Amino acid sequence: MKKPFAGSCEQNQDPILNVIQPLLKECQSVLEIGSGTGQHAVYFAGKMPHLHWQTSDRVENHQGINAWLQETHNANIYPPLTLDVSKDPFPKQPFDAIFSANTLHIMSKNDVSAFFQNITTCMKAGSILLAYGPFNYNGEYTSDSNAQFDRWLTSRDINSGIKDIEWLNELADAIGLERVDDYAMPANNRMLYWKKL
Repeated sequence: MKKPFAGSCEQNQDPILNVIQPLLKECQSVLEIGSGTGQHAVYFAGKMPHLHWQTSDRVENHQGINAWLQETHNANIYPPLTLDVSKDPFPKQPFDAIFSANTLHIMSKNDVSAFFQNITTCMKAGSILLAYGPFNYNGEYTSDSNAQFDRWLTSRDINSGIKDIEWLNELADAIGLERVDDYAMPANNRMLYWKKL
C-alpha cells in the first residue's frame, strides 16, 4: 500500500526530538500510544537507536504504520500493538517512557480518563509520560489558531477537543504521576512531562 503521510509530522519532528532526546537519554524502552501514520516512530527510533520503540494504535491504522516500518532498517522499532485506550488492555510489561503526540485533543474526555487510568499497567517508579499537542490553561485557549482548531475538532466530533492542562494534572496526580515540566513548542503546542513516583 501507499504509505500514509502527515505533513504535520514532518514539520514537528525536529522540534519534538530536540525536547525528548535528552529526556529519553537514560531510557531503554518507549511505548508510543497513537502512532498514527508511523512517521514519528520511524524518525525518533532512527535518531535514538538505544531505545526499543514500541508502536501502538487502533487496528485500522496498523497497515499504514507497518508500511513505514517495512521501509526502515531500524531494528529497534516494533510492529504496532492493538490499542484503543477505552477498549483494549494495555501492555503489562513496564516501559521506561510513554510517548503520545497529537492524541489527547482527538480523544473524548472519557477516553483521556481511560488513557490515564490504564497507563499505570505499563509504568514503574521512575517511568515518564510525554504528551505533545495543544492544551488550554485555566480554560483559555493559548492562541486564536487553537480556538479555531478546537471549533473544527468539535464540529467533526462533539466529544473531541483541546483539554485543560489543570484537568490533565488532576488525572496524572490520581495515578501517582508528578508533573516535571511543560515545554513551549512551535505552532502553539506544548510538550507535557510527568514522572511516576
